[in-house]
Amino acid sequence: MQTEILYRPSYSLTRVKLEPNESIRVEAGSMVGMSAGVTLETKAQGGILASLARSVLGGESFFVNTYTAPATGGEILLAPALPGDQFTLQLNGETLLVQSGAFVASSSGITLDTKWGGAKTFFASEGLILLWASGYGTLILSSYGAIHQMELGPGERYTVDTGHLVAFSEGIGFSVRRIGGIKSTLFSGEGLVVDLTGPGRLLMQTRSEDAFLAWLIPRIPKRSKD
Repeated sequence: MQTEILYRPSYSLTRVKLEPNESIRVEAGSMVGMSAGVTLETKAQGGILASLARSVLGGESFFVNTYTAPATGGEILLAPALPGDQFTLQLNGETLLVQSGAFVASSSGITLDTKWGGAKTFFASEGLILLWASGYGTLILSSYGAIHQMELGPGERYTVDTGHLVAFSEGIGFSVRRIGGIKSTLFSGEGLVVDLTGPGRLLMQTRSEDAFLAWLIPRIPKRSKD
């Protein structure tokens, strides 16, 4: 499998070249186009309970689409629902914790599991719901806005707003908390943050969906009662 990301960072498109009879697992709605002969199979990956967990807890689709190239090989184009960047990672037996909604696609050697990483409260709409991606192969993630990558050293600590977190290495310690007191949480425009402690890799996105909606919704004209 070979990947190429085009038109980044605002409106990225990932071109995936598939070897003969090679398969790729794709999040529903992410396929933009594909070459002739590529076939699609839709099923509840890992069974009903595993699919239900990914859907309810992980923010991913209940059904997973698997595209398979013909004997001559093929191509598929992928893009996320929101404008922003995409990022390709090669996993070699390690595990990456991925924020819900960031998963776009993966090769067949990657396993996805769902973990509950935090708690939603009335102080913020953002909970930390994580997909654990592990195994061997290619993992394609997306972000709202551009992706900013950091490498945390041993014991190095960094705080990230949950709305900007995309993914981080399994070896990074993390805890979710409110930022400041109740007054700060309610009126500062900030909600929950994650304290991460290295070593490991950290991926953030430069924009937040919740922040955009908070800006947009008050500006939407309301329908007149007349």
